[in-house]
Amino acid sequence: MKQVKCECGHVNPHGTAFCESCGKPLEERAGKTLLDMRYEGSARRSQTYKRTFIDQIWAFFSSVKVGVALIVITLIASAIGTIFPQQMYIPPNVDPAEYYKQQYGWAGKLYYELGFNNLYGSWWYILLIALIGVSLVICSLDRVVPLYRALKRQGVKRHPHFLERQRLFGVSHVSDLDKTMAVLKERLAARRYHVCEEDGHLLAEKGRFSRWGPYVNHIGLIIFLIGAMLRSVPGMYIDRVMWIPEGETKEIPGTNGRYFLKSEKFIFETYEKGKDNEVFNAAIDRVGNGMIAKNYQTNVVLYKRVGPVIPGAKPKLEKVKEYPIRVNEPLEFDHYALYQVDFRLNEPKAMSFQLADKQSGKTFGTVTVDLYDPKELYNLGHGYRVELLSYFPDFEFDEDGNPSTKSRVPNNPAFVFKMYAPDRPKGEVSFVAIQQTIEPFGNNKYKMAFSGLETRNVSGLTVRRDFTLWILGVGGAIFMIGLIQGMYWNHRRIWVQRVNGELWIAAHTNKNWFGLKNELRRLLDGTGVNMPADQLEEGKQAGQGGQAHGHGTA
Repeated sequence: MKQVKCECGHVNPHGTAFCESCGKPLEERAGKTLLDMRYEGSARRSQTYKRTFIDQIWAFFSSVKVGVALIVITLIASAIGTIFPQQMYIPPNVDPAEYYKQQYGWAGKLYYELGFNNLYGSWWYILLIALIGVSLVICSLDRVVPLYRALKRQGVKRHPHFLERQRLFGVSHVSDLDKTMAVLKERLAARRYHVCEEDGHLLAEKGRFSRWGPYVNHIGLIIFLIGAMLRSVPGMYIDRVMWIPEGETKEIPGTNGRYFLKSEKFIFETYEKGKDNEVFNAAIDRVGNGMIAKNYQTNVVLYKRVGPVIPGAKPKLEKVKEYPIRVNEPLEFDHYALYQVDFRLNEPKAMSFQLADKQSGKTFGTVTVDLYDPKELYNLGHGYRVELLSYFPDFEFDEDGNPSTKSRVPNNPAFVFKMYAPDRPKGEVSFVAIQQTIEPFGNNKYKMAFSGLETRNVSGLTVRRDFTLWILGVGGAIFMIGLIQGMYWNHRRIWVQRVNGELWIAAHTNKNWFGLKNELRRLLDGTGVNMPADQLEEGKQAGQGGQAHGHGTA
């Protein structure tokens, strides 16, 4: 691109609105249009270079509208992701598609099909966060580099046209210029302005650091987004749900087989009228006695694997510690934390059946089916045995009328048994479900009679480990610093120059013009220098006056 040389000798990049050194407008316009001081009139790459594909990508991501659109899309997606529970929080051993359809109807089915069930770990959500980061980086570089260059190179003496086209501008005739300039310089320094002098001209400036507030914000946001993206890196962030029944020992998810947990006992306590504080009586009467949870906890034992992890081999465990996990009192170890978040009471564990003669009622032994790990064959002795042909933990009939299961959780178990006896060597088939027994191949001599149900309590724990929290904290702190920096301070500049025996004053601020005007009034009080006029307000008043005059003469 062709560079533009000013009459002062400074060479400006193509696209610069006014000279970086003297301030002379490089494109003269009719009238006294105020200068656009947002980026000190400097040339931004996105508005100057648009030839190559890289330039077009740069221009696209440097747009504030694009950045805002990406943020809005991400916020909408994040909000949708909170409508129903994420997949990590639904019960284990459940088909997610069936769960969302059954629990939330067509909305849950659509929710699952669109992939919102695992939103925050999905590739397109992470891509959105990455695009926001790219937009922030390009948007910042496109503005902060030319702004820094322009502010660093600004001279004390500015071109008269630069001063005339500032919002606050005034001309005064004073009897003693030297004395007035000295008084103004002293007063500006007293008001903590950084005053520079060149050939009898003054430039007073303060609060320049506030101009970097938005870019400090961007740095904080970028760091925050990096922390959010690192959560998808294995080992950096874990948030898993662990369901563990009483008496069982399970590997803690996310620990790569290094830690195991045994549930010794689950304790569930409720408020009872007459036994607890009277302030709870009204709530107990409304809900019901023994229905309001007072405390639920899991007494656990933490184990650590000894030796290497060998697939298929039974781990050798070493006891680490015992701990009662309560709500808001997690078990913490090796940067992990186990929180008590849910429970299921009296969940079916095993069902018992007796092989019996239908007519006489005589029994020939008991079969106990583990609902989570059923055996295929149960030998009762004396020629009697039972074979489990099919098991449906959550029984239902499909669209074709065939038996199937909605999930692997034993909410409604059903069984297909084949019963063998000395007088029935080929066996008899019986379909057994809750409150029904079906004989698919005619009348049977034998039946499987329900004889008992074994239940257990199951604890719902959340396993968490977060190595990104400090990154998120640093990003958030930097963002707040930038917010305070840009919000509570402002960049003020006052130019005082001698022009043909007159005193010219111009002033500019990036915000809070009311405060700058008040400061100028106090600064010029008693000096004989006229208060600079607000050319923007005068222009508005002149326009309104012209409109009123035109309306009156119509």
